[in-house]
Amino acid sequence: MNDSMSIPHLILNASTVVQIVMFILLLGSILSWVVIFQRSFVLRRAKQAHKAFEERFWSGIDLNELYRETPAEQETVGGEHIFRAGFREFNRLLPKTRSPQAILDGVQRSMRVAWSREEERLNLHLVFLATVASASPYIGLFGTVWGIMGSFQSLSLAQAATLNTVAPWIAEALIATAMGLFAAIPAVIFYNRLSSESSKLLGKYEDFSEEFHSILHRNLQGRAESGAA
Repeated sequence: MNDSMSIPHLILNASTVVQIVMFILLLGSILSWVVIFQRSFVLRRAKQAHKAFEERFWSGIDLNELYRETPAEQETVGGEHIFRAGFREFNRLLPKTRSPQAILDGVQRSMRVAWSREEERLNLHLVFLATVASASPYIGLFGTVWGIMGSFQSLSLAQAATLNTVAPWIAEALIATAMGLFAAIPAVIFYNRLSSESSKLLGKYEDFSEEFHSILHRNLQGRAESGAA
């Protein structure tokens, strides 16, 4: 291959606009991979933590003991965070409110807030992946159009229209297109994958909150029946 047509040479000698486009796409690709690895790690840890917590929760341990064993709310994640928020509200309202429904409504609100925080934590930076996935092809296309415009300008200035006149411009235009796809394809694949995993995990959190809510409801019914007896 002619050195003048090698990819590094074309990138270094591209027009300023195309170089800026390539730099933006390269930066977007690097940052998207950082997000991909970081989010994958967070989701994997969250799934492991929720599985471990559910095993403890359904092992028959006393809820008060489980609550005491959980760390501070700022350090809890996932189902453990939802449990701590709900049970703390349950213990706060129980001596103050005689209405079981009011207690359960307060618990549900607290767990809903905790669930929303978990949703925000799991989906953090995923919007950046979506932006890279949707914008990169268009940014690359802009670089392509600019390169094609440069090839036509070089043709108008050249005395003889030859392939050597337009080849560098067309080549750098195609490199911009390729870099746009290189940034967009992994971003869209992992955005869909990470979003799907996040939704599944949030579904498990929601199922747990419903089951925990039912347990507290039965607990209040038992207390009411004991009091009536």
